[in-house]
Amino acid sequence: MLKVKDTLRATVHLSFDGRVFKAYHGPQAAARFDNEVRVLRHLKERGCPFVPRLLEADRENLRIVTTNCGGRVEQLDEKRRAEIFAELEKFGVRHDDPDVRNVTYRFADGRFCVIDFEFATILPDEE
Repeated sequence: MLKVKDTLRATVHLSFDGRVFKAYHGPQAAARFDNEVRVLRHLKERGCPFVPRLLEADRENLRIVTTNCGGRVEQLDEKRRAEIFAELEKFGVRHDDPDVRNVTYRFADGRFCVIDFEFATILPDEE
């Protein structure tokens, strides 16, 4: 496995079969784990096509496994970045960390994707 992120809050590995393994640690690790799992499940229910799919959630070890959503994006103009995160809100989620480091590019279909939902907010349903 290839380590792609190692910070005070999380360690992320990419397996050679395309799965992404994320382990949470540091301050409020359990709460961040719970939030990301809840948000990814919500986005799946809403049919959001440009986020990772949750494959496993291991609360005891604070680890998730997701599908790979493409390679990291190094540069993205401000207008396009804002459009990507605004599109996410149509699926009922505000990212709360809309930085380019949370955008990937999936070459298979030429789609920008959004990752890392530890701090995201599920928006109240508008009726």
